[in-house]
Amino acid sequence: MTIKDTPEEWEIRATETPFVGNKTSVRTDDVVMPDGSVVRRDYQVHPGSVAVLALDEEDRVLLINQYRHPVRHKLWEIPAGLLDVPGENPLHAAQRELYEEAHVKAEDWRVLTDVYTTPGGCDEAVRIFLARGLSDAEGERFAAEHEETDMAHARVPVEELVRRVLAGDVHNNCLVVGVLSLVAARGGDGLDALRPADAPWPARPFAS
Repeated sequence: MTIKDTPEEWEIRATETPFVGNKTSVRTDDVVMPDGSVVRRDYQVHPGSVAVLALDEEDRVLLINQYRHPVRHKLWEIPAGLLDVPGENPLHAAQRELYEEAHVKAEDWRVLTDVYTTPGGCDEAVRIFLARGLSDAEGERFAAEHEETDMAHARVPVEELVRRVLAGDVHNNCLVVGVLSLVAARGGDGLDALRPADAPWPARPFAS
């Protein structure tokens, strides 16, 4: 048995979209099960996201602190954002998010990992990049709005972040997956063996 996710699509007898929001929607599908029964499945339709684990020369990860209303928490996170434009190149989107949320640019970009955040109820796919060779971005800072106007920043050593993940102090999906993937990559073939920044992403195909 090969341990690798594979694309597959079961028969859908009927589908409807009972809710359409600003960025996402909710879809209801009547799906045929292996035994022939038909079961209704509701899920959020999402454009996809990118996130950036930005690592500086002192082995610190750049974090932002942002209010997240659905969970009623201010969470420590890594810079991230939606793929607002269909077919948008995820690397370009990640570079934009790092600039907008932290006013930082990076010289070296790799794909750290790809994840489905909650595949039982949402089709969101996230590509998490590793960004190194950090420096301050040029020009004016991006004009923040809404939750981002109250955003704080920090740079936290990798070892401390791992401890806080395992202690249950931080909960953001991309931060948890990103920092643990970083440590795993270092303990394996090394960071330079990570996939290139333009590696194919079947979950969200994009133009080069």
